[in-house]
Amino acid sequence: MKIKSGDKVIMLAGKDKGKSGKVLQVFAKESKVVVEGLNLAIKHQRARRQGEKGQRIQFPTAVAVSKVALVCPKCGKAVRVGYKIEEDKKFRVCSKCKEIV
Repeated sequence: MKIKSGDKVIMLAGKDKGKSGKVLQVFAKESKVVVEGLNLAIKHQRARRQGEKGQRIQFPTAVAVSKVALVCPKCGKAVRVGYKIEEDKKFRVCSKCKEIV
């Protein structure tokens, strides 16, 4: 998978199209990622004790990797990722500015 946790990504589709955030989790087998502050779902939580109030909890849910694009730290654009092998090490490379991500 070309996107790893900690990367900054931008949403390409859906209700949060155009927004960006940091990848929190990557599910490689399902090809999904969880992005901080994007694709939020609301869960209603019932009050536990008498007199206590119920709550609405917002949390980010997984989104398909095809719906996000990596943001290059140097040029700041949404880019595709290429690979470059130097001295027995494999690096991810920005397709636009050719810098190591």
